[in-house]
Amino acid sequence: MPKPFKRPFAVALNLHDHNTYDGKLHNQRERFTRFKHNLPYHAEAYAHQSDILNQEDYRLNDEFIDEYFNDSTHIMNPYSLLNKGHILAFTYTYGGIRKSKEHLLQTVLKGHEEIFNFEPKKLWDYYLKDNIYYIDHHQSHATYAFLKSGYSHSDILAIDGIGSKYRCVFFDQHFNMTDLSDKLPIGWLWNHMSNLTGFGTLGASKLMGKVGYGKYSEYYYQIFETILEGPITEKKQKRFQYIDIETHGIDDLAYTLQKITIDKIKKYVYPLKSCNNICIAGGVAYNGYMNEEFLNHYENVYVPPAVGDEGQAIGTYQHCTYTQNGEIHRSETFAGLKYEYRGTEKADYKEVAQAIADGSIVGWFQDRSESGNRALGNRSILADPRNPEIKNIINGTIKMREDFRPFAPAVLEEHYQEYFDTRLPSPHMSRICKVKSDKVPGITHIDGTARIQTVNDDFNPKFYKIINEFYKITGIPMLLNTSFNCQEPIVENPDNAIRTFKKTDLDLLVINDWIIRK
Repeated sequence: MPKPFKRPFAVALNLHDHNTYDGKLHNQRERFTRFKHNLPYHAEAYAHQSDILNQEDYRLNDEFIDEYFNDSTHIMNPYSLLNKGHILAFTYTYGGIRKSKEHLLQTVLKGHEEIFNFEPKKLWDYYLKDNIYYIDHHQSHATYAFLKSGYSHSDILAIDGIGSKYRCVFFDQHFNMTDLSDKLPIGWLWNHMSNLTGFGTLGASKLMGKVGYGKYSEYYYQIFETILEGPITEKKQKRFQYIDIETHGIDDLAYTLQKITIDKIKKYVYPLKSCNNICIAGGVAYNGYMNEEFLNHYENVYVPPAVGDEGQAIGTYQHCTYTQNGEIHRSETFAGLKYEYRGTEKADYKEVAQAIADGSIVGWFQDRSESGNRALGNRSILADPRNPEIKNIINGTIKMREDFRPFAPAVLEEHYQEYFDTRLPSPHMSRICKVKSDKVPGITHIDGTARIQTVNDDFNPKFYKIINEFYKITGIPMLLNTSFNCQEPIVENPDNAIRTFKKTDLDLLVINDWIIRK
């Protein structure tokens, strides 16, 4: 007789990017609170009913948890699930749980104190008691990347700034774990450097935008080398205050930080290689330069779309269904809520593509929202990649952000090697590679690179169609693609899209099959 299916509901309690997943819908909390990175901090545990999500409730830790876990009216209330023999699966970051740990132990985790002593040795280890299921932060990252990849076997690197017990772990193709926390605290260093340079603790992506402007600095390299060698200590951290950024500059710091990142990957990860595939996850996996470097050592490299903490609930769900039900669950890239919208004017793809070719900047809202922090064609701003001034225009009048921040090309998969020097498709905008053509200055960074997204008809038919129409008009098989937002989380619903459209210099807005004009 087959084992009865245990229905999990997965919750990730993180410092930011709190999220839940039930196998179909991925709730990324910041999309609904409309606060970037969910600040102020709170713990997330809401289910996926739209009436709940749209309350834009951002209560702090204890009271937030109390409201959810003690409210029996919620359709997916954990206690109701547990009483029916289903599973509450969760993971956390140290930062995400530190303010609510004691409260959790007094309520939903009462009798489960040993959870916080759990130390996995292999990827598929887990804690399970009374249908409370727990895995480590980095197991969640690794599971999400591996099971979504479709690989039958793979090395897996889970690397970020801070997890719970680890900062970086490696799993070989037999799922044996190697702790690299003391050897590769790269995410921790990027976080500290982004804070030191004025971009904030969560500003590593901004600092990475400066890499292309800099050059190698022996001064910075030796400091980073000293800090990274051996365990992180309070004494080492004090060295940060003596770094002379004023003299040596932020640009060179960023470039040198990127160089030592690659050097440490070569030194500590490459010798652990056990096969020709690697999956990469964790916040540091947003580093496109690093991901491209892995193509020099591995035949296949996979980076999932919700690669940071925002994908943790998915990874936890996948882990639980795999160990408890024997199910390989591959989450959809577009796994948010789907919204109905009816306008007054039907959108014509040829007209929209022509408008972009004529200089218009278009807000593009389609179907379900993406999992993760990259706009992959459903919550995007689209523009002409041929325009050398388009970066300054969008940064200055729509995104309202630093002028050095680059934009990505979304290119038809069958044409990407004509324009970019890389050997594998990149559907999730995860790798930075050299641009081979001078025809697309709008998406080419100062160092001659771009963070590419390859698009095929199966992955996203509507997005493929609009790019293809632009290709027919211009001969250029790509569009500039950036996330649909303005100093806020990516737009979630049509109302968010319309508000951002009205308050910025966007020229047109397309919501599903309808066009809105100013």
